[in-house]
Amino acid sequence: MKVLVTVKEVTAVDDEFEIDGLDIDDRYVTADLNEWDEYAVEEAVQLSESLDDVEVVTVTIGPSDSEETIRQALAKGADRAIRVWDDALDDDAMLDPATKARLLAAVAEQEGPDLILTGVQSADDSLGATGVTLADQLGTEWAAVVNALDLDAEAGVAHVHRELEGGVEELTEIDLPAVLTIQTGINEPRYASLRGIRQAQSKEIAPKTLSDLGLDHAAVESELFLTDMYEPETESDATYFDGDADEQAAKLASALREKGVGAE
Repeated sequence: MKVLVTVKEVTAVDDEFEIDGLDIDDRYVTADLNEWDEYAVEEAVQLSESLDDVEVVTVTIGPSDSEETIRQALAKGADRAIRVWDDALDDDAMLDPATKARLLAAVAEQEGPDLILTGVQSADDSLGATGVTLADQLGTEWAAVVNALDLDAEAGVAHVHRELEGGVEELTEIDLPAVLTIQTGINEPRYASLRGIRQAQSKEIAPKTLSDLGLDHAAVESELFLTDMYEPETESDATYFDGDADEQAAKLASALREKGVGAE
C-alpha cells in the first residue's frame, strides 16, 4: 500500500516586520513545515506502523531551498519525498489551488497511491481548497476536514469522521483510492528523534520538473496574482476597563452612553 502526503513549506512572520515589495523582508520570516501537513504526515506514519507493507511518500511544490524544511517529514518517518519545481514557476508569485492540484495530480498519476492525505489548509494562504481540487482532478472519492480515520486496507475502505459546522460530526465510508484532507487534532504529531534526523539526511528527495511530469508551461498559468502588500492602518485604540465584573460593566455602560449608544 502506498500513502502520498502533500506537504508545504510556510513562513512565520515576526511581530515586527518590514515589507519589501510584494513580500515580507526575509529578515523577519522563518520557514517551517505547515502545521496541518504535520498531522497528515503523522497519520500516514501511524498507518505504516500499524499495517504491513505501507510506503509513505511526501510531495511538495517548492524550490531547492525548501528541502531542509520538508526533510522534517522524512525525519518523522516518511520513506521518501518528491519535490516539484521548474523554471516556469519562478515567475509566479502565487499558485492557485487548481494549478497546485494539476502538479500534484501528475505526481499521483505516476506514483499510483492508494490514499492521498493533505492538510485541510496552509498557514500562509489559508485557501483550504487544494486537497478537494486534487481529488476532482484525479476523479477519486474524497472527504474534507477529517478528524478521525479507521482504514480497512483489505476491504479498500476508509471509515472517516468529518468535522462539520455547528459541532456536528459525520461518519462516512470512502472507497479507495481517495483523497482525505486532515484536520489538526486528529493525532499528536511526534517530534523527530535524533536517529530519525540522521536517517532523513540519506533519504531520497527526488526533484521533478514539468517535463518529468508530462506537463508544459500552460499547466502553471495561475489565475491568482498578488498585486499589493501593506500594513492596514490602525483606526482606533482599544480601551481596557479595570476592576471586577460589576465595575467593568458600569464603566463600559458609561462609555457607550457617552458615544450615544442606546440613547433615545
